[in-house]
Amino acid sequence: MKREGLISKLFGQGREKREQEEQARKQAEAEARRQAAEAEARRQAEEAARRQALAEGARLQAQAEEARRQAIEERAKAEVAAAAEAKARLEAAQAEAQRKAAAEEALRRQGVGTVAAAAPVIAAAEEALRKTAEAQKRVYVVQPGDSLSMIAKNQLGDAKRWPEIYELNKAIIGANPNLIHPGQKLVLPE
Repeated sequence: MKREGLISKLFGQGREKREQEEQARKQAEAEARRQAAEAEARRQAEEAARRQALAEGARLQAQAEEARRQAIEERAKAEVAAAAEAKARLEAAQAEAQRKAAAEEALRRQGVGTVAAAAPVIAAAEEALRKTAEAQKRVYVVQPGDSLSMIAKNQLGDAKRWPEIYELNKAIIGANPNLIHPGQKLVLPE
């Protein structure tokens, strides 16, 4: 009987050991599945975040491109308007010069031949020429984000020429050269 008990005991211990090993194996497999599921969830979350970041980057880039396009469009419109205004002033000055020339011709036909009598005509012709020269000056319309130094650099080729712009446009700009407003029309120096 002792022998049977010993063998049964040994078989029982072997069975318990196998059951423990089987249970440990199942726990290890379950842990491996859990870790794999966590890793897959992390990978999917990272992929979703990457896609979201790409979409956000594309959206921001599209917004920036649209803003740049609008700024270019607005600047082009302002330049066209400024050119039209300058052309109108030039045409007005030319018409004034022609009127003065016609008046001078009429005086000449009437026999006004002395320098003293022609002085008002000469003064009027000189004034017409001055107005023509003024009309030919370049005009710049201030855009959002502009500064006098930026305008000087882009329009005159040298940012250090901003005081020239300020001096020509003090009446428009006011006492503070750092405070210009979009839409202001500034005369640029030669």
